[in-house]
Amino acid sequence: MMHAQGRHSPDRRVVGVRTVWRTVGDGEFFCPGCGGDRNYHRRTGRRRLVVFGVPLLPRGPVGPIVECTACRCRYAMDVLDHPTTTRFSAMLRDAVHTVALAVLAAGGTEARTVRRAAVGAVRAAGFADCSEEQLVTLIEALAADTGRLPGRYASPPGTGPGGFDPCGTALAIELHEALEPLAPHLAPAGRESILLQGARIALADGPYRPAEREVLATVGRALMLRPEDTERLLAAARTPS
Repeated sequence: MMHAQGRHSPDRRVVGVRTVWRTVGDGEFFCPGCGGDRNYHRRTGRRRLVVFGVPLLPRGPVGPIVECTACRCRYAMDVLDHPTTTRFSAMLRDAVHTVALAVLAAGGTEARTVRRAAVGAVRAAGFADCSEEQLVTLIEALAADTGRLPGRYASPPGTGPGGFDPCGTALAIELHEALEPLAPHLAPAGRESILLQGARIALADGPYRPAEREVLATVGRALMLRPEDTERLLAAARTPS
C-alpha cells in the first residue's frame, strides 16, 4: 500500500508536473485514514509538464489509485483487499457458524450440553436467532447428503454414537472457504479464539472424539495456526479456567 496523499495547494512553480485525475469506478472500502467504512473513487491519471500553470507535454499515465470521498486520502489498489467492517463482521459470524456445524457433524448432536454450547457460540458471533432446532436440522440435512458426510467414525465403547467423517467432504472444504479468507485479517488471538470455541463445543459432552480432533485440526490449518499451536490450544481447552 502506498502512503496516503491528501490534496495539495496549487503548484506555484514556474515549471512542474501536474496530474490530471479521472474517476473510473467507485465503491465502499475500509479507509485507513478515517478508520472506518467509507465510499471511494477509483481513479486514473495522466501527468503533464506544466509551465506557468499551463499544461503542455504529456508525461505518461498514473495509477490507478483509490481515493476516499471523505478524507480525500489516496491509496494503492491493494487497500481494497481489506474487508469493510460490515463484511468482516459477516465473515467472522459465518466462520464461527461453520466451525460449530463441523464440530457437531463430527461429534453428534445427541448431548444437549453440546447443542447448547454450539448455540451459545453461534449467537455470540452474531446469529442472535439461532436455536438448537435450527442447528440439528442443518446437521440432519448434511447427514442426508452423502456427498457431504459420506462416512462415520466408530466411537470407543461407552462414549456414544460415532461422528460423521469430515475427511474429503464438502463440509471440510467449506471450513477452508470460510476460514482462509478471514485468517489474514485476524490477530493471532482472534484466530486462536475461533479454534477454542470449536474445542469447547467438542468438550461439552466429554473428551474429544477422533472425528472432532480431526475437524479441529482442519480448523487450525485453515486459520494458519501451526500444528503445535493447535495441539497446545486443544490441550488448554481441556483445562478448567
